[in-house]
Amino acid sequence: MAMTDSALDPAAVSYIRGLLKPPLQKDGRWAALAAAAFAALTAMAFAISMIMAPPTTTRHLPAESESITLSMTPALR
Repeated sequence: MAMTDSALDPAAVSYIRGLLKPPLQKDGRWAALAAAAFAALTAMAFAISMIMAPPTTTRHLPAESESITLSMTPALR
């Protein structure tokens, strides 16, 4: 009997070998796309909030010459 002769069906053997192979890992494209979209939306939200936010000071700070004259006036002391 030759080595190639077998009682097993070659189609069934190849089917079983295919089942025993580990499954191929798929790329997480949707996860990467969702993360990129979240980062883009967050960046846009921060940019819009920086543009629409009111300034932190409501009055301008006096210049150096103005602060000297204000400190010299006796009525403001």
